[in-house]
Amino acid sequence: MVLILFLVIGLVAWALHLMQQAVESHEFSLMLAGFLVSSAAAGLVGVYFLMGHYVGYMNDMTQRSYLSEDMSGWTVSVEDYPSWVESSPRIAQN
Repeated sequence: MVLILFLVIGLVAWALHLMQQAVESHEFSLMLAGFLVSSAAAGLVGVYFLMGHYVGYMNDMTQRSYLSEDMSGWTVSVEDYPSWVESSPRIAQN
């Protein structure tokens, strides 16, 4: 997190430096370069927040225990297997 913060601060500082040089020398290409660098910094911040929310969501999902519920309806006992196969829809046989 700190590394990304320093990277974004560095990109913003570089973009401001490029734009200041563009104003002083009246060059459009430097202004465009500064805009592209600042867009990259904004994109990096956006991806950081999206991934932070995603990682938090996935962490929350792993902490939930779905196996503690009664799962007896999902299993078929060995004795009921032949009747279960007969009552299930047939798959196309070759």
